[in-house]
Amino acid sequence: MSRLVRHLCAVLRARFAPRTQQSAEVQDSLVKALYASPASLLSGAISGGSLSIVIAWQAHVLTMHIIAALVLIVGISRSISAVYFQRALAHQDGPARPIWGIAYEMGAWIYAALLGLQSLATLTISQDATLHVLAVGMVASYAGGISGRNAGRVHVAVGQTCFTMLPTSIGLLIAGGVGYVVLGVLCFLMIFAMAEITKTTHRIVLEAMQGKQEKSNLAIKFERLARYDSLTGVENRMAMQMRLRDLFDNRISDADQTAVLWMDLDRFKEINDTLGHIVGDQLLCQVAERLTRALDRRGHVARFGGDEFVLICPGVSRIQAEVIAGDITRILAGDFEVGGHHLTISASMGIAVAPEDGADGDELLQHADLALYKAKHAGRNRHAQFDWTMKERQNRTYELETGLRSALANGELQLHYQPIFDTETGRITICEALMRWQHPELGWISPAEFIPIAESSALIEPMTNWALAQACRDAMGWDEDIRVAVNISPALIKTDGLPRAVISALLQSGLKARRLELEVTESIFLEDDRRTHLILSELRRIGLRLALDDFGTGYSSLGALRTHEFDTIKVDQSFMRGVGENSRDRAIAQSVAYLARALEVETVAEGIETEEQLRYARETGFTNVQGFVLSRPVPIGELQALLNRNRADVHDMAALIRQRRLA
Repeated sequence: MSRLVRHLCAVLRARFAPRTQQSAEVQDSLVKALYASPASLLSGAISGGSLSIVIAWQAHVLTMHIIAALVLIVGISRSISAVYFQRALAHQDGPARPIWGIAYEMGAWIYAALLGLQSLATLTISQDATLHVLAVGMVASYAGGISGRNAGRVHVAVGQTCFTMLPTSIGLLIAGGVGYVVLGVLCFLMIFAMAEITKTTHRIVLEAMQGKQEKSNLAIKFERLARYDSLTGVENRMAMQMRLRDLFDNRISDADQTAVLWMDLDRFKEINDTLGHIVGDQLLCQVAERLTRALDRRGHVARFGGDEFVLICPGVSRIQAEVIAGDITRILAGDFEVGGHHLTISASMGIAVAPEDGADGDELLQHADLALYKAKHAGRNRHAQFDWTMKERQNRTYELETGLRSALANGELQLHYQPIFDTETGRITICEALMRWQHPELGWISPAEFIPIAESSALIEPMTNWALAQACRDAMGWDEDIRVAVNISPALIKTDGLPRAVISALLQSGLKARRLELEVTESIFLEDDRRTHLILSELRRIGLRLALDDFGTGYSSLGALRTHEFDTIKVDQSFMRGVGENSRDRAIAQSVAYLARALEVETVAEGIETEEQLRYARETGFTNVQGFVLSRPVPIGELQALLNRNRADVHDMAALIRQRRLA
């Protein structure tokens, strides 16, 4: 008999052992499923124990009484252990301990073995057929419920079936009789049938659990991708905005402070362009690590995008934010070892502190960005605090940009012209076109204010194209020997559209190319000198003239004259303003005039405001003068009156001045 049992167990173990490797999470779920319903264990204990007691009571056999008592004790103990498991699980984080699985297995097998033993004793000791029916029914119903309840552990369920049905089958065979033998064989076959059902149920349960676990893992993965930057591992923009929103929503008091530091790496683009994006990405990872160390639990680091990081510091005041900014500056000052390169970087930071600087997270971020803009324009490698004047400037900039777009679309821009006079004849030789704009609500806006806005908003190109076309049309009404000069923004030198715009303006107006003069400043030579040279050469091939404006104010004045050909040099008004008192200014002005004569180019002394400056410019050898003492910039209508008086030479410049004043 023992050999039969061992053989049966070996066959069942080989047939129904799990073939798939279960993850720790799935195994933990299976263990928790065993203890999921203490009530079902209690009902099973009561029903099994009650039937065992009834059978023992009717059989009047001491052994069966002992077995019945053990069934009840083991059943109730299993129920109590399930309740204890649920309570322990409620106070425990993480997976259940493996000992709980072993404890359940032992309890289940002992309980099943006691039921099987009670059934065997009833069939072999008692002659009462009613008790036989109760015993067989008890174990059969128990075995039938096992496959569903314990399907998570196939070996437990198969063991319970064997421990209940095998003794019952043996008891039926011993009892003899055709009916008992047939029933005994069926009980034996039932072991295999229930084992197959258990295996099928186990597969279904396992697939469901694995699918749930995969979905859970996928959800965790997507949540991490949604909240954390895939490159640096710190929070991303979305998580940062959610954190800020939660901080404002959960404030206990309106006075609770939260500091936001918006940081941007200085000249990071140069590293990317010269060393490659791989080195740049590695540098960003190291920067994120240093930022996390610098904060030291004082806040949270998030990568906003590119080389921008945002630091959120709850409960941090303005003074404390300054300290944090200083800590970050110091920790970033050390060299970075990236891909075999020794890199040194710096960062600019903008600081905004709620509630003074923002009523919500979006406003606080916007104001920190404005402070960052101020820090970068102040020279980089520094931080700046937000103040409300920055907001006022931003609002005005936005209003002017919107107004510029409307003015350009509706033809509200104007050109005023300031004449340039020949120092020998006193005649107007050039008229410089200067853009003017009268805002419908704000009035006249200074070009010093709206031109930089146009340059930063990509409006400068269409505005320049309009100015070129309008200036050429206006110049067609002047004498043939008068040129028109148009200022060209450095931003346009980098585009291919400037030569096309010039050609288009000349063709549409019919103006000869030699009557158009383009004025450029020295700042165009600070970057990409080869491209600048190509554009300037293409402009000269068209036949127009080039003037170097504000000469002497940049870093490459002499270099520009050496590498590029100009027709006119315009000396900046800052030098002419001091020629009456400052010997250095006089020396510089004389040197430029001498240099221009040597290079055989014309000169213009800008900013002539007094008769003394005018007399000095003429005596020094400047070929042309321009300034308020002769004429302010005037609309095209007033310019025509000046040009009408320009037909006769005026050899006496003093007489010219008197003539202008009388006019």
